[in-house]
Parts: sequence; C-alpha cells; structure tokens
Amino acid sequence: MQLLITVFFQMLSLVIMIGTGFIAAKREMLDDHTCAKLSALITTIFNPLLALSNAISSVGQIPLSRMGLVALVAAGMFAVFILIGMILSPFFDRDPFQRKMYQMMFVFSNLGFIGIPVVNCVLGSEYVVYVTEFTLAFNLVFYSYGVALMEGKFSLSSLKAMVNPGNLLCILAILVLAFSITVPDFIATAVTYLGNVASPMALVTIGYTVAHASLKQIFGNGRLYLFSVLKLLVIPLALLPLLRALPIPADLIPLFMIMFGMPVGNLPLILGTQKGIDCTTCSAGIIMTTILCIFTVPILVAVV
Repeated sequence: MQLLITVFFQMLSLVIMIGTGFIAAKREMLDDHTCAKLSALITTIFNPLLALSNAISSVGQIPLSRMGLVALVAAGMFAVFILIGMILSPFFDRDPFQRKMYQMMFVFSNLGFIGIPVVNCVLGSEYVVYVTEFTLAFNLVFYSYGVALMEGKFSLSSLKAMVNPGNLLCILAILVLAFSITVPDFIATAVTYLGNVASPMALVTIGYTVAHASLKQIFGNGRLYLFSVLKLLVIPLALLPLLRALPIPADLIPLFMIMFGMPVGNLPLILGTQKGIDCTTCSAGIIMTTILCIFTVPILVAVV
C-alpha cells in the first residue's frame, strides 16, 4: 500500500505539469500552431536527447545482455498486442474502418511522449534509456504492420519515414551504450540540458490537448471505458505472470509493466486522419487513456 501511495503522488506531479498546459491553453498562451511545433520538437529532438543523455551517463553500467533482454521483451509485447487487437477489435465496432482503428489503438501506445516522463518520474532517469528500445520497436512495427493495416497492403516507401532525427538519435544512444563511447563533457552537458526539457514540455502539450477536448465526447462513450480498462489494466496484469516466469531481473519488471500499460499513442490518429477515416473515437481514446493512466500506473507498479 505504501508503494501504491508513493507512486500515485509521483504521478500527481505529472498532473501538475499537465495542469500547467491546461491553464496556459485556457489563457490563450498556447495555440494549435505552437503546440504542433512543440510536439515535433519533443518527438524528434528533446525525447531522443533525453535518452542519449541517460545513455552517456550509463556507459559501462548496463550490460549488453540487459539491452538484449529489453529488446526481446519489446518485440514480444508488440507481437502479443497485435494478436490481442486482431481478436478483440471486432467486439468494439462492426464498421471495418473503425475496427482497424481499434486494432491500432490496442497495438500502438504512447511509449515515448508519455512513457519517458512516467518512467523518469516513477523509476528514475537511469531507466529512460530502456524506453528508447521500445520506441525504436514501435517505429519499426508502426511503419510496417501499422501502415499495411490501414492501407491494406505493405509499402516499402512507408519505411523511409523511420529515417528521421529522432530515430537516429535513439540509435546513437544505443550505440553509445553498446560500445561504451566516451562523450566530451561539453557535449554531454548540452545534451543533458536539452533532454531535461522533454518531460515537462510533453506534459504541458498534453494539458493543451485536454483543454480543447469535448468532455461529453470523451466520457460519454461507454465502449471506451471497457477499452481503457482492458488496455491499461487487464492486459498488462495478464502478462505479469509471464514476466515473473521468465528469467528477468526484478528491477526491470516495473519498467515492462509501465510500457505494457501506456495510453493510446498519437500516430494512429494521424494516420487514420490521413486516410480519411473518422477518428473521433480514437481521439477520445487517446485523451481518456492518458488521463486514466495517472491512476492505473501506480496499480501496475504496486502489484509487482
């Protein structure tokens, strides 16, 4: 119980930062254009630099075996989520396009934008570098399986989108760890300061999104409550016995549980919009699961 309370209050610190964005939005200190630009900066620069910063400070401290184990768990997570999405999505909507959106919502969570601040706050900055492996796996699966699902076919051209500054910095972070690369102090300092911007700025932008959302649209959809409970609690808790049965270091299990229980990511919404699909439910699902994870993450960490 004490751990549950501790993690809950740590999550409340995230609520304060989200509230800051909410207030800034209501006072018209942020607009759509500014928030979109901030989101791009966070995704492609600040979040990857935070991972690189933690990689630099962790050189010589993380065995390659642990990195390999995390990569295997990340791959396994997406394989399980794809299977779950295929099985459960027909129960949420009969429309074929909406079923695809539910499949995407089951598979693609907000591992970086939300995952990094949550892991940083709950477990500590030394675990952020592991999130990098999950985000790289996310991108690989999204631009292959995700795009193929939405388009009805696989396209090699979609894989080109994986070549971006964010992914390149994440790869660099892994290389720094794998080969124990020593980085000059002046570079490490700059990377650390820029990376520290990631978590609070990401939460501020979420507050902006919440401020402009329709509460009736979000909380008036009964199916989304069932979906949220499944995604944020039931599925992660069902995978916990498997984690315990595997030869996994005890300190990594809370990290994996947090990754399993992250809210719906933004990329399914963006891709669905590009394809002309009604993404009202997806948009509401993103906001609902993001709000509810403040309460579900402490439970996931406490049961470990």
